Amino acid sequence: MAMHQAEFWITWWLGSTLNFLQKMIHEIGKDNSIFNQFLAEARNEELHMDSARFRNNIERMGEILAYELSKELDYTTEEIITPLGSSDMRVLKSQPVLATILRAGLPLHQGMLNYFNKAESAFISAYRKPLKNQDKFEVEIEYLSAPELDDKELIIADPMLATGTSMALVHKALMAKGKPNHNHIVAVLATKEGINYVRKNLPKNTTFWIGAIDDELTAQSYIVPGLGDAGDISFGKK
Repeated sequence: MAMHQAEFWITWWLGSTLNFLQKMIHEIGKDNSIFNQFLAEARNEELHMDSARFRNNIERMGEILAYELSKELDYTTEEIITPLGSSDMRVLKSQPVLATILRAGLPLHQGMLNYFNKAESAFISAYRKPLKNQDKFEVEIEYLSAPELDDKELIIADPMLATGTSMALVHKALMAKGKPNHNHIVAVLATKEGINYVRKNLPKNTTFWIGAIDDELTAQSYIVPGLGDAGDISFGKK
């Protein structure tokens, strides 16, 4: 009897944990949609010489990710007057703050801004600084511009969530502007390692909106198969 009870509670715990993760980690590319067409083109090395096309695909994926994320925000009813009458419509209760990491995040940010077109924006400069005599790097933040974040929905967008180090440091820097009501992490591609690192270093009220989750991370912290260096493909090599 005790064994059956233990099995029941283990099964319940595993089911609850899986259900929680499914609510907090959304992988948009798992389902068939036009999103995967845009992602396929962004991954395709033969198309990387066309930087405008790459930026456009990242922007379009940003729009889709913004649409999916918008389903989880708070809404209120507002009476809208039309030329022939009125209609009670569900509209956003408040606007989120869109934060992005320069420079690679700009096309993704623009896609989200196309949909959340009344949102305030935050910009953060973070880069990988190579360590002397080591095949490693550290992440440094040089610039931050952001509105007040107290009790707001904060969306941080970056095309690639690799190790998660940059995202965690960016979030920590943004906290100087206040404590958000909820955190949303948006990325075109991510690794399980990066997601787990961010989950451990950000508050529990954090939701992930990911295009696709890739399995491998190289010793140089690049996602495989990935899509390459999003910043370089979009704007030229540094």
